Amino acid sequence: MSDNRNTIIAVILSGLVLIAWQYFYNMPQMEKQRAEQQRQAELQKSAPQPTPAQPGQGSTAPTPSAGGTPAPAQAAGPGPVVSREAALEAGPRIKIETPRLAGSIALKGARVDDIALVQYRETVDPNSPPIVLFAPSQTAAPYYAEFGWVPASGTTTKIPDQNTVWQQEGSGSLTPTTPITLKYDNGEGLTFRRTIAVDDRYLFTIKDEVSNLGSAPVTLYPFALISRHGTPQVSGYYILHEGLIGYLGEQGLQEYAYKKIDETKSVTFDVTNGWMGMTDKYWASALLPDTSAKLHVTYRSNAVGTSHNYQTDYLQDAQTLPIGGTISANARLFAGAKEASVVGINFPLVGFGGYNKQLGLNHFDLLIDWGWFYFITKPMFLALDWFFRLFGNFGVSILLVTVIVKLLFFPLANKSYASMAKMKSVQPQLQALKERYPDDRVKQQQEMMEIYKKEKINPIAGCLPVALQIPVFFSLYKVLFVTIEMRHAPFFGWIKDLSAPDPTNLFTLFGLLHYDPTQLPVIGHYLWLGVWPLIMGVTMWVQMKLNPAPPDPTQKMIFDWMPLIFTFMLAGFPAGLVIYWAWNNTLSVAQQSYIMRLNGVKVELFDNIRNVFKKKVTTEAT
Repeated sequence: MSDNRNTIIAVILSGLVLIAWQYFYNMPQMEKQRAEQQRQAELQKSAPQPTPAQPGQGSTAPTPSAGGTPAPAQAAGPGPVVSREAALEAGPRIKIETPRLAGSIALKGARVDDIALVQYRETVDPNSPPIVLFAPSQTAAPYYAEFGWVPASGTTTKIPDQNTVWQQEGSGSLTPTTPITLKYDNGEGLTFRRTIAVDDRYLFTIKDEVSNLGSAPVTLYPFALISRHGTPQVSGYYILHEGLIGYLGEQGLQEYAYKKIDETKSVTFDVTNGWMGMTDKYWASALLPDTSAKLHVTYRSNAVGTSHNYQTDYLQDAQTLPIGGTISANARLFAGAKEASVVGINFPLVGFGGYNKQLGLNHFDLLIDWGWFYFITKPMFLALDWFFRLFGNFGVSILLVTVIVKLLFFPLANKSYASMAKMKSVQPQLQALKERYPDDRVKQQQEMMEIYKKEKINPIAGCLPVALQIPVFFSLYKVLFVTIEMRHAPFFGWIKDLSAPDPTNLFTLFGLLHYDPTQLPVIGHYLWLGVWPLIMGVTMWVQMKLNPAPPDPTQKMIFDWMPLIFTFMLAGFPAGLVIYWAWNNTLSVAQQSYIMRLNGVKVELFDNIRNVFKKKVTTEAT
């Protein structure tokens, strides 16, 4: 009765674990994937959208108060929503043409408000639309950067704003070899010039100059801002930050998720040597002022109707422009993909310099969310990237890094496997104890522990190989989840994206049945099981059969169910992670078999597997 009760409890607990995992992980993930697919489909529509009241389509530069500090920006009124194409055709623009970027700069407002990342696509299909990062006002999701000057409080100096139409000096597109210069004359003696340059990656350099031919000195404050209208779709996982971000001098990393800044409304910092911006999972925009500049930084969220406008900006110290003189201000804008080699990685002895080193920035590598365990995550990525540069396939990199990890943990794993081998050798003695004390479980346990002590066996040593995998598993999951290098990285065969789950499904007979079982009510979320999760489950089951069965019936039942539970749990994980686990199981079987032979213990793997099926045949015959 006790054994039956333990078995029932083990089955119930295993089922609860599986249900909880599906409810708290797979179901939210699949809902977010559907929402993202719907959002991308809407963004790709070229037809004009309906025009209900929308968030304000403009931004307001930070304005100095009497004390010289910025007052909160005010959102513009609602306006109609038009298609991206219509917005781009509404006024004159200068094209941006680089190997990685395509887009334009609006002469009205001189905003950088149209950027597409031509090397990255919405899906694995190379013909799918490129990723759109920045979008102009009046579109469904405005997102842009703006630079300029604001006058001292109480003055009436005419300053160019978002409605000012600039003139281009000369002609031609903005390319890595041809910067552009814009000009605006306020008609009151002030001439504004803006020179914009771009490199062959994702960095814009902006130089603003103002000359004064008027009759009085003028005081101006340089500013820069990034504005985003509407709350964007985010992944929603606690291991990834998406929202406002910056490394603000001695105040360190300051991260505000969209929900958090909605609650806070506005937060300010006075810093030197800082940068700030907004980050998505794979893309980001950031203002990179001179590292010596004194900045008044603001994160803000302005409610407009039922939506919010988000802005991060900085205001520098005032500059006095004398009669006949000229003042200038420098700014930089990062707008692109969070590539580790471009952003930079700080790690002892190895790593990428990127913009972080090139520009002398303050921890710009933290634009990529390496997490609290960065000391594991960064080396994991560096190792994967190094092998990728050799072999050109991140899947192969995962296999090779797994071998290296196994070699690093070889001594500890050997001790564990040696203890497990000894445990297998005393199985006859343990079976004799059951026969000697069939009704005295306490006496069985006491005698069992004496045998373990005499033979120097650690009964929990078998957990060590699994425990050693946990930090490696987490770091690899983090790398696959947050690094753009893994996005759309193919392996072989049907795996076109290692950062996405295996696209095949057992419950559609791997594509033979043309329906989506995940849409079925109640049980749909359980009906996604690809080839690689099945391979992983089989390798885990084989590894379990290499070990002696636990003497406790409850433990035995848990170990018997574990491969099945893990198969369903990992089905929704990135394919690269499942491949790692399956390959690691295979290596563990080979390593454990070798250690067992060294300890004089017969490897009964195939015998144990045959016995499982013999028992089933015998039971069915009975």
